[in-house]
Amino acid sequence: QVQLVESGGGLVQAGGSLRLSCAASGRIIRINAMGWYRQAPGKQRELVAVITSGGSTNYADSVKGRFTISSDTAKRTVYLQMSSLKPEDTAVYYCNADLVPFLSGTRSYWGQGTQVTVSS
Repeated sequence: QVQLVESGGGLVQAGGSLRLSCAASGRIIRINAMGWYRQAPGKQRELVAVITSGGSTNYADSVKGRFTISSDTAKRTVYLQMSSLKPEDTAVYYCNADLVPFLSGTRSYWGQGTQVTVSS
């Protein structure tokens, strides 16, 4: 059973910083990419940032220069360092992993979500 467990959300003032973590566990053969998505109330879920197993990264235009995604492959963990936070960054942040579990083909997994609230 593959699981993604997120941590690090919370309440922060505008201009502040938060660091999210997401650890993958279970019988995993290979992780192709891990990333973060977010969903604000009344809006669709959107990509925030993604990092591949080769270290390539991609960011939403709205977070470029403020957020940094990184990973620790040995720990199967992805991080999202968020700085200069704005009220519009308020959302539930979801971890996503594109991976190959034991005895299966490539699948996409989601974490349970962690709330990030930025006050003005």
